[in-house]
Amino acid sequence: MTIERLVGLWYRPPRLAYVLTPLGLIYRSVARLRRALYRWGMLRSTRFAVPVIVVGNITVGGTGKTPLTIWLAESLSARGMAPGVVCKSYAASAVSASRVARRDDPAVRGDEAVLLASRLKCPVWSGPDRVATARAMLAARSRVDVVICDDGLQHYPLARDFEIALIDAGRGFGNGLSLPAGPMREPRSRLRSVDALVLNGEGMVAGVPDCVPTFRMTLQGSCLRNLIDPARMATPGEFGDKRIAAIAGIGHPERFFDHLRGLGFEFRAYPFPDHYEYRAPDLSLPDAEVVLMTEKDAIKCARFADARMWVLPVSAQLEGDLLRFVIERIGMSRQAPAHRTPLA
Repeated sequence: MTIERLVGLWYRPPRLAYVLTPLGLIYRSVARLRRALYRWGMLRSTRFAVPVIVVGNITVGGTGKTPLTIWLAESLSARGMAPGVVCKSYAASAVSASRVARRDDPAVRGDEAVLLASRLKCPVWSGPDRVATARAMLAARSRVDVVICDDGLQHYPLARDFEIALIDAGRGFGNGLSLPAGPMREPRSRLRSVDALVLNGEGMVAGVPDCVPTFRMTLQGSCLRNLIDPARMATPGEFGDKRIAAIAGIGHPERFFDHLRGLGFEFRAYPFPDHYEYRAPDLSLPDAEVVLMTEKDAIKCARFADARMWVLPVSAQLEGDLLRFVIERIGMSRQAPAHRTPLA
């Protein structure tokens, strides 16, 4: 069974998904035991001298973590703080922690890490282990006064001062089953222990706890940038009636395609798996006069780009004062006599 087929079962729950329920129960039991071991102190978390903010989710797939991480890092910088971002080098060949540069190979440092480095002025580090990566970053960059961990909600070895859990308002929790029967990394009850929830998109999601402050996020962007000539910009209306293809190798490709439709584009959609390593034949698309893609795709496609290829940058817009809430809470956490565990 392909990954795409499995994900389809999660969000269009036929009976076949429930065949995998026993495996899901095993996964959930192991995850629950692991959380308990950290809560009981039998497994220990590493605390750093600066506050740590974790951005993550409880489902597999894209919920908008990278745009929110960019927004958070830029907002903290604008308030005079010195953030540093830590990523795990998923599906990458890096064997040690290192600072990421915008021109680094995403196959080595990770596609999301290279995207973050290309958008942010603050240091971005990636490596196979988040704790070791944060330690290396702080040792090399003494000015960093807050660490943002991108996609680390389940990484309990890293102690944290503030947890943000993102939820895709369009897809919710799918069939609500644990991996591999469904998309759940952790049960919905886990959301009661986070500090803030962020709903990405419109609509309400059943099962979201009322006891946790909740903020709404949307992704905005309408101006496209040519991949081989970044100084060349265009609006959707400038493409006229050209034959358009759109590719997306992200956790939830349909969100990107919906965004394009909202801008008035008509196109043929080509979804790819998350973290997909593109090859030149994937983008040959001989019938397409224009190829549209996300920033994350562009990071991996730049080496064989042609003039048909355009990138749509997006930025997170937050309703409510999430930034003030984060700053207040991390300040309170550091004044407390004891640091809370990841599950407190």
